[in-house]
Amino acid sequence: MTPPTVGRLVYYTSYGTPGGEYPSTDRAAIITAVHNVTCVDLCVVNPEGLFFHHRVVQGPAPGQWDWMPFQKDQAARLAAGTRNDSHPAPTEGTP
Repeated sequence: MTPPTVGRLVYYTSYGTPGGEYPSTDRAAIITAVHNVTCVDLCVVNPEGLFFHHRVVQGPAPGQWDWMPFQKDQAARLAAGTRNDSHPAPTEGTP
């Protein structure tokens, strides 16, 4: 997987509320700082506004960030050296 960089969009999994009024859900987030390949600072975009979270670790659980499915798919295709019609291999002589 590509290492996280400032400005990249990722998912942040919200905690939800203890009573279940608001379930845990994926939210769009922007990486604002990178501490290492699994720990970043985020600006999370919610319907109620922006929230800033510091030192968020990567993972699938509430309170963590992870790559979006298309990013994981792109990384897997790149690692496997495969492409599809939406990402054709370059032809000879094209930059």
